[in-house]
Amino acid sequence: MGQLVELTDVSKVYDRDRQTAALDSISIGILAGQVTAIMGPSGSGKSTLLNVIGGLDRPSRGTVIVDGTDLGHLSEAALARFRRSRVGIVFQFFNLLNNLTALDNVTIPAELAGVKPHQRRVRALDLLERLGIARLRDQYPARMSGGERQRVAIARALINNPVLLLADEPTGALDSQSGDQVMAILDDLSRSGQTLVLVTHDERLARSSATRVIRLADGAVLDDRGSAADGLVHVQ
Repeated sequence: MGQLVELTDVSKVYDRDRQTAALDSISIGILAGQVTAIMGPSGSGKSTLLNVIGGLDRPSRGTVIVDGTDLGHLSEAALARFRRSRVGIVFQFFNLLNNLTALDNVTIPAELAGVKPHQRRVRALDLLERLGIARLRDQYPARMSGGERQRVAIARALINNPVLLLADEPTGALDSQSGDQVMAILDDLSRSGQTLVLVTHDERLARSSATRVIRLADGAVLDDRGSAADGLVHVQ
């Protein structure tokens, strides 16, 4: 297994008049097929790190390479195309479009990527079936539970077969039962070899799904734990 994600000396400062960086000289590598949990208190830089890895935000300094592509060399348009084709993102509050059915929400990224209508519909229906929500294909988000909406969001993130799946607090807005259902889905994805990076406050989710846990504090890596036998790449 090679490194799918490589961050070298990455810093992010949102307000240059402030002394504190959201990210402070972070260098990490994440292997293909690895499930990594990013943990830490509020304001520690977890979501910023996820956004930088996913190309949603550009670092103030340093290099971000995902699947062999240096994101810093891409234009905004090229970066958007890269995200659509190579990265799937699951958000805490689902980010579904309320005026579209579950099926239509799932197919949006494939439509933007130019996938033919029949192909994207077949793929979306297969994902809804795999995630146990095929019955909701024609339902609108307002009529779904939080767990159901999150499963639709996961299907949407997977529609373009991303090499990297990012999840920002995927159980944070859910009750315990729905959270357990989403945890089970993430476990299935990890067993299938999906490279997954989770931002979470949930110790249970980290223990259940992750083989590696990176803890942040004040924008820096405080701790990086995983099995050396698994070939985990540690902070430099």
